Amino acid sequence: MASSSQVGAAPVSRQRLEILADPETLAKRAADWLLDVATSEAGIFSVALSGGSTPRALYELLARPPYRDAFPWARSHFFWGDERFVPHDDPQSNFRMTREALLSHVPIPAENIHPVPTQGFSPEAAAAAYQRELMTFYGAEKLDPKRPLFGVTLLGLGADGHTASLFPGAAALAERRRWVAAVTDAKGLARITLTYPAIESSRRVAFLVAGKEKNAIFARLRRGDGALPAAHVNPVGDLWQFVDAAAAQALG
Repeated sequence: MASSSQVGAAPVSRQRLEILADPETLAKRAADWLLDVATSEAGIFSVALSGGSTPRALYELLARPPYRDAFPWARSHFFWGDERFVPHDDPQSNFRMTREALLSHVPIPAENIHPVPTQGFSPEAAAAAYQRELMTFYGAEKLDPKRPLFGVTLLGLGADGHTASLFPGAAALAERRRWVAAVTDAKGLARITLTYPAIESSRRVAFLVAGKEKNAIFARLRRGDGALPAAHVNPVGDLWQFVDAAAAQALG
């Protein structure tokens, strides 16, 4: 386990690492875990979703029995941890991916789906609008550590150590007041991302990491490398890491 004294690391008692055999086993374990969490929580269950191929496999499982039939869709609300500033039908859209893999196949009320607005706004205005939506859902303009915004926040890990759209060197890394920020990625594409305060306001944060191309960066994350934006995620609740054997092979 990483030391609790490392930069950005969650205390040892709140970290959980699970190494699964392959991406398929990882997706099934994550689906079982998410279903267990959702059904064990009373009242509204809120989730911040991640984009990418690893969570897509999870979403596709949730869209099929037995998960589809057991998940509490009527009281679940889905948000996004980040989004590319493209129309919702664009192939690059995280919302489109999630809709195709999951949301169009399950009985979730339309009002429980909260995509990032990406049309009719500038990126900055879209970030402000999404923050207002989150605040309205939360019922306050200030986050209370005793009352997290999300039940679960799903995160990925980029090859450069970014998570959500919090990239190395970005001004948004220092943001502690706003919940949502507009950023630009290395290719010059505008994105909207939750900031650390919103990401960390979660009962459970779960990294989903798969593939041998992630093994070096995941080993750095486990060491608490402060140069990685992902290493600074310190939630008010538990921090989980679900990784496949290929991504974990560089661990000492």
